Order: sequence, then C-alpha cells, then structure tokens
Amino acid sequence: MDQKIFNLWMVVIAIISVFTGEIVTFMMLYLVIFTLREINKTIRSFYEDWKNTRLIK
Repeated sequence: MDQKIFNLWMVVIAIISVFTGEIVTFMMLYLVIFTLREINKTIRSFYEDWKNTRLIK
C-alpha cells in the first residue's frame, strides 16, 4: 500500500473514531494495519529475492 493512501486511511479512521468515541479501537486498528503492512513488505522482499535468484540459475 502506498504511503499516501495509508496516511489517508488513517486520517479518515481517526476522524470517524473521534466522532464515535472509539480512540482505543483506532489505536489497535492502526497497530494491526501497520503490522500487516510490514509483513507485506517483508514477503514482497523475499519474493523479489527468490525471483532474482531463480532467474540466475
């Protein structure tokens, strides 16, 4: 996910959470989304490495 889109979603969710009073839910959701984003980056990195080493052989 692009950084700008990620930040946009976080701002939208933060505004909604302020109006609904669910600040703790927002913080937990942020942690989950952030963690999933980092896992996705790691998997993509492994895939790129795997793809490049596979092409060399």
